[in-house]
Amino acid sequence: MTSFSGFTSSETFTQIPDSFIQLLNEIDDIAELKVTLFAIHRIEHIEGNFRALCETDFEPEPLGLSREEIRRGLGKALERQTLLKSEYEASVFYFLNSPRGRLAAEAFSKGQWREAARAYVPNKSNLFKLYEENIGPLTPLLSEMLMEAEKEYPAAWIEEAFEIAVSRNVRNWKYIEAILRRWKENGKDERRDSQDSVKDAKRYTEGEFSEFFKRD
Repeated sequence: MTSFSGFTSSETFTQIPDSFIQLLNEIDDIAELKVTLFAIHRIEHIEGNFRALCETDFEPEPLGLSREEIRRGLGKALERQTLLKSEYEASVFYFLNSPRGRLAAEAFSKGQWREAARAYVPNKSNLFKLYEENIGPLTPLLSEMLMEAEKEYPAAWIEEAFEIAVSRNVRNWKYIEAILRRWKENGKDERRDSQDSVKDAKRYTEGEFSEFFKRD
């Protein structure tokens, strides 16, 4: 066993619900325990109103689990109802079974996620937060790419592109950048047609965007 060097004063700490301690005697599957703790940690650090995770947010490496074990852990957490699963069209998200989480899950299932997700309007001070909350941790290279994107695209376009990525369950900067690049090349009229959801879905899932929807 490798010894732990200890917690530091500079890191943030995640609040654990008191009732979770009672579950320690009941959860006998390490995958369920890891998935539940990971969900509490990640959701606790989301500052916007839309506090939820998709399956791809549960990454095998930090959890020390295989993709199959993650799915098993999610299944047991849903069965125990520590997590809630909510679906709208082709998107699936997981919420904590808390008062706030229950309301958010219900709103999402009714297609009201856009109102909740508009917690941030990206600008030079919060684009990094927008990325971390919807995609994941930043790297120095990604930080540089985001700063370049801020200079090249309008803030409203960036917000809308993030919305599309979340709704399509494709949390990938390259996908968002491809949307922005297409808008710039094809003009403003190429942006989302809110009157035709079928046409809109195909626009960002087929053709040049199809590579982002390949599944193992």
